[in-house]
Amino acid sequence: MSPQEASGELLRMLRQQLESWQRAGLTHLPKLRLQSAGQSSSESQLEMSPGGGQDAVQPSDSGRSVFRKTEQRSSTFQEDRAAALARLAAQVARCRRCPELVRNRTQTVFGSGNPYAQLVFIGEAPGADEDRLGQPFVGAAGQLLTDMIEKGMGLRRSDVYIMNIVRCRPPGNRTPLPEEAQNCRPFLEKQLAIIQPKFICCLGACAAQNLLGTTEPISRLRGKVHSYQGIPVVCTYHPAYLLRTPSAKRQTWEDLQLLMAIMGLPVPKTSVPKPGKRIGE
Repeated sequence: MSPQEASGELLRMLRQQLESWQRAGLTHLPKLRLQSAGQSSSESQLEMSPGGGQDAVQPSDSGRSVFRKTEQRSSTFQEDRAAALARLAAQVARCRRCPELVRNRTQTVFGSGNPYAQLVFIGEAPGADEDRLGQPFVGAAGQLLTDMIEKGMGLRRSDVYIMNIVRCRPPGNRTPLPEEAQNCRPFLEKQLAIIQPKFICCLGACAAQNLLGTTEPISRLRGKVHSYQGIPVVCTYHPAYLLRTPSAKRQTWEDLQLLMAIMGLPVPKTSVPKPGKRIGE
């Protein structure tokens, strides 16, 4: 590789890393604080290496409370949360645990949204558009999810956080293998530990089964409130499934109403969506 080509490749990697941090919610790069005499490295630097040892990002008992007042969190805490997500996103970008996924991916898809979100949506895996753009839920399925959030629930997509069970696109958009989901589990758990959402919505069987550790079909998981480490979880159909099966929108709207009820949100006075209609219309 010539010096010019090497320089171009370095710039491409740097640009991808900066874009990954931005999608994770980081708007400023923190200043590096040098370790002072007598200060341990664990005190001066946040360690977030997956597997082995003590996780640096762990919610305290009070932090796990799903009813913690968001107003009590300072702007400094929010900045630290965005920085922690950015550091984790950098680790994800370097991950090589699943050789087949690494060979076929364009880039990793970490997640996007508000690091301070009370509600997190979890999907299955990136698709072709997500792999190309580096963002979760884009394209037709992403637009339908946006409609579910904004037209159905009356929120803004920028208010929530969206991610997947795995952060690399499986070849041919196949369902992630159990070992692939397991390899990505530490990243999933650390993302949730950093964000500390009050509510989670699983989109589709893959997300619901992996998060909750069950083999129950989505048809039996939906319509109920489950729990992940004390956080209420509502499961519903994946937007891609709704595009193929518009008749399932009725049940999905019921699930969103259940989610809104436990969140204390007013349910918009909209009719049950008919096949061919978007949720909220």
